[in-house]
Amino acid sequence: MSQYRFTGDAAQRPVTQAPDSPVIEHLQLIPLVPRRQNPWLVVEVDGTPAGHRALVWALREAARREATVVAVSVLDAPDGDPLDGTARLPLRTQEAARDQVEARVLRAVAETGVTGRTRAAVLERPVFDALHAAMHGADLVMVASDGKRLLRPAIPRQPVRRVARGA
Repeated sequence: MSQYRFTGDAAQRPVTQAPDSPVIEHLQLIPLVPRRQNPWLVVEVDGTPAGHRALVWALREAARREATVVAVSVLDAPDGDPLDGTARLPLRTQEAARDQVEARVLRAVAETGVTGRTRAAVLERPVFDALHAAMHGADLVMVASDGKRLLRPAIPRQPVRRVARGA
């Protein structure tokens, strides 16, 4: 088998080579797509000093790992909701929470100098609780129009034991 690709329109081109030799074209390579996408770091930004430290750490880690940080404000449902579990938060509340998250992100970006790796989001409590449970070992099944995926926690690695040379 030949390692060259012959196209069907080669017979229509003017031949400048000997009639016996085939017309050779460059092989078009399909660009390689990485097997794994870049990581995402989800950080709850709640206005506490610990939340700010977590956001600063996540920005530095995102720069190191070429990741994207999603700064999240979690909103609780209003009390006394007649339809339990289907709360609708007022639009003003959501916009105010997003503005606060973006302000905290800007402060962390100014502190770290890491830019272009952040997104801001407002989540309702049930979505955050599902992600938090998955972080602690619960199965989380993501269902989308292109299929279903089961997210499982990474298997912890065994600690590495170093052996002294000559031992």
